[in-house]
Amino acid sequence: MSHIVSIQTRARDMAAIEAACRRLDLAPPVKGTAQLYSGEATGVIVRLPGWQYPVVFNEESGEAKFDNFEGRWGDQRSLDHFLQYYAVERAKIEARKKGYAVTEQALEDGSIRLQIVTS
Repeated sequence: MSHIVSIQTRARDMAAIEAACRRLDLAPPVKGTAQLYSGEATGVIVRLPGWQYPVVFNEESGEAKFDNFEGRWGDQRSLDHFLQYYAVERAKIEARKKGYAVTEQALEDGSIRLQIVTS
């Protein structure tokens, strides 16, 4: 049986954040406090290419804090791409924990199809 699933995600799993950073060839994420334009944020710090300030994910809620000044200080698509890969990696981690096989396929429209097969 096949299912189509849309996922709205909050990044709070360190292994999936690290995997998404590796896939995008970003610096490894670090835990700490980062300076944003409008103050400080504490959590998991991810530096996106071309962004003036980092994105900081709260480890409890997964909520992202960032200052990109409506795209002037960083392209929103970079964050969207990161979150897409985070969701893919998180789904793969959970599926493999349950012993499922996972295959991944990049689609022409930029979306990613995961096939999770149970035994």
